[in-house]
Amino acid sequence: MNGAQYLLPDGLRLGAAREALAAQTGLLEDGSRSRVERVFYDTFDGRLHAAGLALVQTDGRLSLMGIDAYGERASAPFDRAPERLLARDLPAGRLRDQLAPLLDVRALTPIARTRSQLLGLRMLNGDDKTVVRLVCESCTAQGPGRGLTKLHSRVHVLPVRGYEAAAERLKEQLEKKVGLVRAPAPLHDEAVAIAGGIPGGLPPTLDLPLRPTQRADAAAVQVLQRLLSTIEVNLPGTLGDVDTEFLHDLRVAVRRTRALQRELRGVFAPEPLARFRAGFRWLQEITGPTRDLDVYLLDFDRFREVLPGSLGGDLDPLAEVLTDERKRAQRKMARALCSDRAATLLADWSAYLEELVQSPVDDRPDARTPIGELAGDRIQKVYRQMLKRGRAVEQASPAEALHDLRKQGKELRYLLEFFAVLYPDDVVRPMVKRLKSLQDVLGSFQDSEVQAGMLLAHREAVGARENGAAALMAMGLLVDRLERDQLAARAEFGKCFASFAASRQRELVEATFG
Repeated sequence: MNGAQYLLPDGLRLGAAREALAAQTGLLEDGSRSRVERVFYDTFDGRLHAAGLALVQTDGRLSLMGIDAYGERASAPFDRAPERLLARDLPAGRLRDQLAPLLDVRALTPIARTRSQLLGLRMLNGDDKTVVRLVCESCTAQGPGRGLTKLHSRVHVLPVRGYEAAAERLKEQLEKKVGLVRAPAPLHDEAVAIAGGIPGGLPPTLDLPLRPTQRADAAAVQVLQRLLSTIEVNLPGTLGDVDTEFLHDLRVAVRRTRALQRELRGVFAPEPLARFRAGFRWLQEITGPTRDLDVYLLDFDRFREVLPGSLGGDLDPLAEVLTDERKRAQRKMARALCSDRAATLLADWSAYLEELVQSPVDDRPDARTPIGELAGDRIQKVYRQMLKRGRAVEQASPAEALHDLRKQGKELRYLLEFFAVLYPDDVVRPMVKRLKSLQDVLGSFQDSEVQAGMLLAHREAVGARENGAAALMAMGLLVDRLERDQLAARAEFGKCFASFAASRQRELVEATFG
């Protein structure tokens, strides 16, 4: 059922709105007048918004609503308004069942706080049954300084199940007879903007208006400034340990930055490039241990599931050891990220990018090269290098050979993602799909090896815990399983690489990027 939000004329009080709507449409007041304070929640990347949903805490309940008119979909008692909510924090039941698949590991945080006066109206049919409900709302929102700002007053049209046609007729009346205009965005989007946030969350993609003939250094600056912004906006959530995706997204932006520094090195002067490459390598190193532990703990349910019978429960001492270790790693990482070194690195990098295009080009040989030409050359060369590495992999090749191929695959994927807009979509999209399949296999191979190494490295600490002996037996079985998984991934590699290296794919790369 699709509801709708309409804007009321500026300055119109709820009582006057009721009279105007009743005179024009025959609506009746249903007697429900109330004052409510709401706290709206969403993830940092706006997952609920993207699904057409809003989560609201008010009057001792947490309610999932449709974004169109705040018609309730599910709710549960929840008398507090916390600063962070994970799926596991929600009461068991329909509300959590609907939210958990959307949230995954992301946390819900407050995005807007409002105070409203509500007036309920309803439309009856000939049998005196309510066929449409309306709510007139006068609302203020909390801004960054905790002051209140008045929002546009609204009318929410809430269809009643089975009477959708009546709701559509009423919407038509409101638009044509009363002259109301549909709200361009939900009420809480306006409140989010008042609070200084981004309605709908941070854009997840790198979509940038690049042109093939654009100077390579100018194009690089556009991409790198977006990546720097991603690092900066994810830094508070990483420091606050809001959810694991903040650190993940920060690290991806750091890796992408390092990849572009390497692949487009000719647009930068050698001396500052060497300094910034060292700085971003340090940034990746200091965030690595915490992210590794995040991955282990996120995989823990899978660890339990692959063990026979009730042996999964024997892994509790390992979970305790990893959790304690992660707390220490998080504190150490936070100190480093809050240091003068980190602040100086990001500030200096920002200033360098601002001035890059205007700086001399004597020691920047690729600065003026058209980005379509330079990026195509790099994509083609990295692809060729991957073919050479991949063809050299044999059954007896060391694990490092597959790890190096995986790292080079990330480099190629980043280049394709950065500059996809410069090349035909029907070439880039299938190529990325094949590359992703290859990376998934290589990732499974490496993850199995790394996780097995982690288990072996923690034997002593786990053995010293209560019930440590049982945990060690379960860990031994888990290592055996991971070794089998690694062998399976190695066997799968050949098929995925063959698709990635097929003659038709090679021809397309040569024709498109050569």
